[in-house]
Amino acid sequence: MTTWFNTSFWAGIARIILRNRILILVALVSMTIFLGTKWKHMQFTYTEANLLPDDHPVNVAYNQFLNVFGEEGNLIVLAVKDSALFSPDNFNRWNRLSKQLNAFPEVDLVLSTENLKLLTKDTVNQEFALQPFMNGPVKAREEIEQLKSTLFEDLPIYEDLLYSADNKTIRTAVYLDKDIVNTSVRKDFVFNDFIPLIKTFEAETGLEVRVSGMPYIRTLNAQTIVDEIGVFIAAALLVTSLIFFFFFRSFRATFISMIVVMVGVMWAFGILGWLRYEITVLTALIPPLIIVIGIPNCIFFINKYQQEVKKHGNQAKSLQRVISKIGNATLMTNTTTAGGFATFIITESKLLKEFGIVASINILVIFILSLLIIPIVYSFMSLPKTKHLKHLNKRWIGGFVNWMENTVKNYRISVYVISVFLLVASIIGIYRINISGSLIEDMPKNSEFVKDIRFFEEEFNGVLPLEIMIDTRKRNGVLKLPTLNRMDEVEGLIRDTPELSNPISITNLIKYSKQAYYNGNPDYYQLPTNLEKNFILSYAQKSSGNVDLLQSFVDSSGQTARITTFMKDIGTDRMERIEEDLEQKIKKVLPKERYDVTITGKAYLFTKGTKYLVRNLILSLALAIVLISLFMAYMFRSFKMIIISLIPNLFPLVVTAGVMGFVGIPIKPSTILVFSIAFGISVDDTIHFLAKYRQELTENRWKIRKSVYAALRETGVSMFYTSIVLFFGFSVFMISSFGGTVALGGLVSATLMFAMLANLILLPSLLLSLERNIANKQVLKEPNFNILTEEETEERIN
Repeated sequence: MTTWFNTSFWAGIARIILRNRILILVALVSMTIFLGTKWKHMQFTYTEANLLPDDHPVNVAYNQFLNVFGEEGNLIVLAVKDSALFSPDNFNRWNRLSKQLNAFPEVDLVLSTENLKLLTKDTVNQEFALQPFMNGPVKAREEIEQLKSTLFEDLPIYEDLLYSADNKTIRTAVYLDKDIVNTSVRKDFVFNDFIPLIKTFEAETGLEVRVSGMPYIRTLNAQTIVDEIGVFIAAALLVTSLIFFFFFRSFRATFISMIVVMVGVMWAFGILGWLRYEITVLTALIPPLIIVIGIPNCIFFINKYQQEVKKHGNQAKSLQRVISKIGNATLMTNTTTAGGFATFIITESKLLKEFGIVASINILVIFILSLLIIPIVYSFMSLPKTKHLKHLNKRWIGGFVNWMENTVKNYRISVYVISVFLLVASIIGIYRINISGSLIEDMPKNSEFVKDIRFFEEEFNGVLPLEIMIDTRKRNGVLKLPTLNRMDEVEGLIRDTPELSNPISITNLIKYSKQAYYNGNPDYYQLPTNLEKNFILSYAQKSSGNVDLLQSFVDSSGQTARITTFMKDIGTDRMERIEEDLEQKIKKVLPKERYDVTITGKAYLFTKGTKYLVRNLILSLALAIVLISLFMAYMFRSFKMIIISLIPNLFPLVVTAGVMGFVGIPIKPSTILVFSIAFGISVDDTIHFLAKYRQELTENRWKIRKSVYAALRETGVSMFYTSIVLFFGFSVFMISSFGGTVALGGLVSATLMFAMLANLILLPSLLLSLERNIANKQVLKEPNFNILTEEETEERIN
């Protein structure tokens, strides 16, 4: 009954499509125009990807921090490491650059040698006063030497903030307005004002300015993503069209396929805009992904159409059979592919959830477009000429199919031995895989802003903010001397950690106050004793001003303080060890009974997010396997067939994981995606092969060997074509400047090639070896999935 329903259903679909061609084309054009109007709503991300769900404890803690202190990633830093900076002309120009930056409304504060204030003791009024570090432009090198001596030797508070530990690098800190940091205003400021100003300075002085900081990194990284979308689309179209033309040798067939995928890309952008999703490093992959996945659909439809034309030369019958015989199979394969992407939705990560939703929707959309456009367009054209059908008889393809058939027939033992060897080696490799949580690792390694990140890691121990928030539970509890001493102990551990920069907190200001109280003697840059505290704090309370930068390190009530440090781009393992050391020290120094302490910051958030995401993506892969297994069970009604069909699809995933372990590619958000994507796509070949195998069993009266070889010959060419397209299509991603995208493209390409060989060699070998237990009439009786025979097709359509 189910088989009759499928045949009737697809026969009906064929009639509807071919009898309503003009109406369907008008509907497609109208929908394309409608989605085109939604392009204006596409948004580009202005923040880092938050890999944690909103209600995750680490995310909640971070949001609490933001509520108390505001956005913490608003610092842009400029640095020059060149002795030529200390000439009067260049030094004055450096200070003028700071003034120019401070004049922009997007800038909240600039801290540099130009506006640096010295804390001095006013004995008459018994208060601290702020005196300028320098009075106007310098005129002689001697003045600069005096300023350098004061800065490097007398102001330890500014070490790692305005100058490096070796006194060779000068830095300027630019704090952006926190209200614009996560908006498009930041992008406009960086590209239209900030970068041109820096380039002008470099042109006038001949000095190289290093620039970094989270707002700057995020802006350039996001722009790189946007720039690569067009490159990916163009490259994917070029590569797939060339391969398609090489196989079919038909400009007409190639042109029709390009129309299908380009409409699919237009719809993909429209759906992104309609849903108001941001363009991220993942959603940017969807348009080229649609091209790569859409072309195999075109291959199946057009190849079948040309086969039918070659058989009988009847265009109407050929188009009917294309829809009836290929439509169901292609729907099933696209559904499994979409299912592989849809499993990302369960991760509760906004980044992956949006990617999964849009990708799965668009994969089904590209199937619908292929089903509608290809038969309709061909119906208006003349029959393919003989030269367009020559590819069906290519000798080299025949040689490839003969090689596969010969391997399956005569070398099955060798196939199993090689498979077991690869399996054992891959398992060994899997145990060598590491997990990486680096925020910068997947950024374009050859870009100037990534090189500048490495520069600041060497000179200032990093630019990625790590925050420690300390709640004393008492108003003005931060200014209690015991609390300050406890905070200083924690900061001591931070200073002893090579991957972390010197911390900045209220203790720096208190130490500097003591130094100022003792007439600026740097030997007194330390926390006051109990006897000194009252005198120094009385001076501080009467002061009309203070160091602006450090006022933001205590909340308005004096109850909560923050310690800010910057870290290098380190992996998950090292970050976890640093976190453990900090937590152990904090538990001893700041006991839970008296203090609430939270470790947070963007770098910490990303590390935790990576661990969370890897766990969830493993679950999503497991779910994809379960869902596709249920799908196979529905189609073939056999537990044994589920097992036999999963083997050639899971085997390539294990091999790829082993390769990652041996090559040293870590598990991270970009590489863990490989397995779900590859599994969802590779199972398509299994479905096509088993569907054809079942049809051959019926037509050959359950002669198993004959059916296996017939299915291999029939599906081998199309599977080879589509696998080649997918291989080179995903290889396009390897031109990306993002390491994660490169790894994704390379690993998916390799996995799909493994999957093709597994489905064309290992799967038929297993069917032949286990024919008595698996491939029999009882196991494959009355499946829900069917490719119609020619007689059935004609009967249902007519």
